[in-house]
Amino acid sequence: MTDHHDSAPDAARLGHVQVEDIANALREDIIFGRLAPGTRLVEDHLMARFSASRHFTRQALYELERLGVAVREKNKGVSVRMLTPDEVRQIYEVREMLQRQAALLIPLPASAALIDTLEQIEARYVKALRKRDFSALHEANDAFHVALFSACGNRYLVESIQHYMLLSLPVRATKTTDIAHAQQSARHHSIMIQMLKGSDNWALAQLCVDHLQGAKHDYLRDRDVVQPAPLARYS
Repeated sequence: MTDHHDSAPDAARLGHVQVEDIANALREDIIFGRLAPGTRLVEDHLMARFSASRHFTRQALYELERLGVAVREKNKGVSVRMLTPDEVRQIYEVREMLQRQAALLIPLPASAALIDTLEQIEARYVKALRKRDFSALHEANDAFHVALFSACGNRYLVESIQHYMLLSLPVRATKTTDIAHAQQSARHHSIMIQMLKGSDNWALAQLCVDHLQGAKHDYLRDRDVVQPAPLARYS
């Protein structure tokens, strides 16, 4: 397979690269660790890579800043956001509060339509895991959680959850290709679906919080920060 970093776009794409194309490609590079935290995003290099105008390139960088996955520093330019341990703790505190509240608001037992949607997404997740298609795995994982939390009926809450999912990309990226982590996530997804058929919102909410702990714990541990081990009651 041709490395998209080294190859120029084919003639059909020249002149058609849009802001969204550039931003999505860079976001994927961040997700899969091809752009490590702290990496500078130099406009001239990106213009050459995407055969894009400076205007589109600059707008793509602004979009990454808006999403919170890139930062602009005076006299340094734009770089992939690097999270300190304290920032990780604070982001995950908010994620935990948001996801707990969303889970508590989901009417239980959930509708057959929601169960069916989640089962279809989870089938995609398992298929991607089996094929080691990590791009599809990441996409299915995010789709599962957005579909799940959308059932709370509060779109502002869901948008906030999505925002903090993006902010935590540097943490989540460390586990993107971790098979054991993905297998554990698949088990959690299956249990969530079963819980949606019952009536215990509190148990569902706790699992939604516990589900976040693995990536956070490993990220902090690797930076020599002592944290309690993640809960494993759902293994």
